[in-house]
Amino acid sequence: MAVNNDEERIALFLDFENLALGARDRGGVLDMSVIMDALSERGRVVVRKAYADWNLFAEHRQGVVAQRIEMIEIPQRTGMVRKNAADIKLAVDAIELAFQRDFITTYVIASGDSDFTPLVLKLRELNRRVIGVGVEGSTSDLLPGACDEFLFYGRLVGPSGAKGLPNRHKKKAKPQGNGEAAVAADEDEATSDLGDIARKVAATLVGLQRSSNGPALSSMIKRVLLRKDPTFSESDYGFRTWGELMRHLETIGVIELRVGSAEGDPIVDLPAEGGGEEDAFTLLKDVVTELEQRTGAPPLSGLKNELRKRDPGFSEKNFGYGGFLQFVKAGSAKGVVDLEWDDEAEDYYLSTGAI
Repeated sequence: MAVNNDEERIALFLDFENLALGARDRGGVLDMSVIMDALSERGRVVVRKAYADWNLFAEHRQGVVAQRIEMIEIPQRTGMVRKNAADIKLAVDAIELAFQRDFITTYVIASGDSDFTPLVLKLRELNRRVIGVGVEGSTSDLLPGACDEFLFYGRLVGPSGAKGLPNRHKKKAKPQGNGEAAVAADEDEATSDLGDIARKVAATLVGLQRSSNGPALSSMIKRVLLRKDPTFSESDYGFRTWGELMRHLETIGVIELRVGSAEGDPIVDLPAEGGGEEDAFTLLKDVVTELEQRTGAPPLSGLKNELRKRDPGFSEKNFGYGGFLQFVKAGSAKGVVDLEWDDEAEDYYLSTGAI
């Protein structure tokens, strides 16, 4: 596929210690695939550097390498503050790259440290777009305001604290022998694969609509999927062409296609009726009403499992939502449920006013 010169070309500079410790302090583990997926929706990530004393973060090495991120070693030296050494090296490398590589249009500074504010301002002075990434609660109030866009890691990963799409290359164990059981297993696997690609396309479409001003084109969605997984191919899901796959997703109500400016490259949108999400909101309301009448306003924790007891196939990702909390907030905005935070319980509670 030819390089699109209209795309954003992104350089990522990651203060790994800051993000990893921020995520850990909030009970999570930093998953770099979450950040890389969000950046892939915004452009081509052509430079990827992470700075840390990697002896202290050995358990993260595999995840960092899997995202093709260059690990810059900042060893702890006697009489030297390691944090300052990493910050200085990161800032010097970013400014040096800004003068050496004019084609890089966007710089991502992944840190919540206010010490990077002068770097952000200088990059913007050099006519570069700057995206910040940080962990909410451990990010300085100064940094987000200095950036063109700021992404909070927790909002990207969703409330579950886990991220990852199913790997289509993993083969399911099939039942031994021939007959109806084997046929049923094949059908289940095919259905699962179609659900997988439907979720990927819907999530990518929502990400593009959130991060860009213009319409999302079919070709743009495929480019993002290839950035996330360069081995992606629609043939793995049983389709001869990308256009055939998109038309199938329109047929089953996942997306809508409209004629675009270029022939064969339609505009893609979510269905006006919500692509089945109205039924999902009805399910949410029914479950919350039942729990509320039985035991009082239910907490968000565990609520998704209650919905799956009613509908085992439920997933908010089928409707383009990055996480269950995002789905519930959308339901709250539509007046389906009321959502209220409880400081003492450190959880959201839902109600419908049914009692």
